[in-house]
Amino acid sequence: MRTLLIDYGSGNLRSAAKALEAAGFNVIVSADPSDAPGADALVLPGQGHFRQVMEAFAASGFEDALREHVAAGRPFLGICVGMQILFEGSEEAPGVPGLGLLPGVNRRFPRSQLPVPQMQWNTLQAVGDSPLMRGLGADPYAYFVHSFFAPAGSVQDGAETEYGPRFQSLLSQNNVHATQFHPEKSQAVGLKILANFERTLHEA
Repeated sequence: MRTLLIDYGSGNLRSAAKALEAAGFNVIVSADPSDAPGADALVLPGQGHFRQVMEAFAASGFEDALREHVAAGRPFLGICVGMQILFEGSEEAPGVPGLGLLPGVNRRFPRSQLPVPQMQWNTLQAVGDSPLMRGLGADPYAYFVHSFFAPAGSVQDGAETEYGPRFQSLLSQNNVHATQFHPEKSQAVGLKILANFERTLHEA
């Protein structure tokens, strides 16, 4: 089984690759979209401004390959802004369309309540039945760094977290999975979530 970590100029590729390997993946880091059709799973990291991430991803040539991969039912994982761009857009960049694979728009945390961005460990409260949340116990902790979020209930299966508003912190919709937090920075919990994602490769 081969997993392609998409290199489009956004995201901490080295840390993500090491975490994926520790979780049992055979990882290939590639900036060449022609490598995508041969991959059993795609992983899309992302950090930075929504507009910059979307522009970099559009320029990478991976969009068609990603859409074909998802349409074929093969496992996909988005991380941090790699989760946010799956939606229709973000308040961070009005007028810049996301990929639209999921409905809704990412919102900004209100400044009046808590420090923004959220930079801390916080709990994951399971909702529905995501394969990524299995075996984690009650309210495991993961590490977050973000100012924008997908509203709670955006996807039926996954996890939600509270930081002022309640938001979608993990999601699973068919073969599409994503985390708002950084699994590569979330120690044992992050590795368990990645290992759970690895198991979906054998179920696809």
